[in-house]
Amino acid sequence: MPLPKVLFWERTDAPGAEHVLLEERAGLYASGTVLAAAPVPFACRYEVGTGPDGVTARLNVRAEGAGWARGVQLELAAGRWRVTASEQGDLDAALVAAGHARAGLPGCADPDLLYGAFDADLGRSPLFNSLPVRRLGLLASEAGVAHRLSVARVLVPSLEVLQADQIYTPLGESRVRIASETFSTDLTCDSDGFVEDYPGLARRVRSAA
Repeated sequence: MPLPKVLFWERTDAPGAEHVLLEERAGLYASGTVLAAAPVPFACRYEVGTGPDGVTARLNVRAEGAGWARGVQLELAAGRWRVTASEQGDLDAALVAAGHARAGLPGCADPDLLYGAFDADLGRSPLFNSLPVRRLGLLASEAGVAHRLSVARVLVPSLEVLQADQIYTPLGESRVRIASETFSTDLTCDSDGFVEDYPGLARRVRSAA
């Protein structure tokens, strides 16, 4: 069945875009495609689903470029993540040829390190920053009160999965600050909690109709 809602972002850090189809019924289900020209040209296709409480239940990602393809699947059950990964071709060769460092392996060597993470975060995707905003109801929360989260972060294009700590702080007027030990930026969201503007990464594009 076709999904009823579409979101589209244009990248502002490099040539690229993200297109997402989704529905909100007993949780959120989204099917998206990320296209990017850096660090090497690649396409990343994903499916993500949350429970009614907004907790990420599953994420399936496939990234591919010239001469390589990688996949990773995450499933959350009883508070623990199961992670499976696949790899074809040689992403490292493409990265080195483009003047970049080699990538980590896809997946996670020790999924127990992800225990306590209720959100998955696909790197460089504004949709995945929207999920904690919506799950925690941050647009209606008290401004200035920080929420520290543990997330299962999926790096792109390597699809290496790491535990990461992030801090989400509502600022009022549909803005939310996200921060880590080395990074901070202020998101602007729509009334449903989906990111409109992620400075230095992406900006929502709406139909001209």
